[in-house]
Amino acid sequence: MSDSPVDTSKRTWIITSGCVGAVGAGFAAVPFVSSFQPSERAKAAGAAVEVDISTLKPGEKVTVEWRGKPVWIMRRTPEQLETLKKVEGELADPQSARTAFPTPEYAKNVHRSIKPEVFVGVGICTHLGCSPSDKFQAGPQPSLPDNWQGGFLCACHGSTFDLAGRVFKNKPAPDNLEVPPHMYLSDNKLIIGEDKKA
Repeated sequence: MSDSPVDTSKRTWIITSGCVGAVGAGFAAVPFVSSFQPSERAKAAGAAVEVDISTLKPGEKVTVEWRGKPVWIMRRTPEQLETLKKVEGELADPQSARTAFPTPEYAKNVHRSIKPEVFVGVGICTHLGCSPSDKFQAGPQPSLPDNWQGGFLCACHGSTFDLAGRVFKNKPAPDNLEVPPHMYLSDNKLIIGEDKKA
């Protein structure tokens, strides 16, 4: 039994309509399916951040964002590194032993860093989440002790931190500033958010 010309025409029309309908459904599904994928902003929020520190001069600090947090990278001078030993007796946790903000093993030292001169720390006070300001100048200043060696001041409630982010005794902040996971990709390239254990 052979198909009549009318049956062939109907079959072609049905197949064409079905194909067009399938293509339309595919286009309609793309935005729906892509809504399940994380946005570029969400990907960036959790992604590691690569930082070139080749132009960072001694005594300078830069801030980058990692997971929505400000991360400070400071190249300390030899004089600034010397102050870290001078203030140890005044600190609440000089060895970074407290575990509320665990310090990576490679930063459990007097300078709290992989390379002594480069400090990497999250710039958020451990008291109520304010961002401390730079008070690198040594000596008496408003809201600071007369024997100030340089560091950071959280003006909200007066917490002070040395140049390694270690909190001084009898301050509202209960812990040292957080040291994020990080590692060096080269002498002048850091990656924040990953380390060799990750």
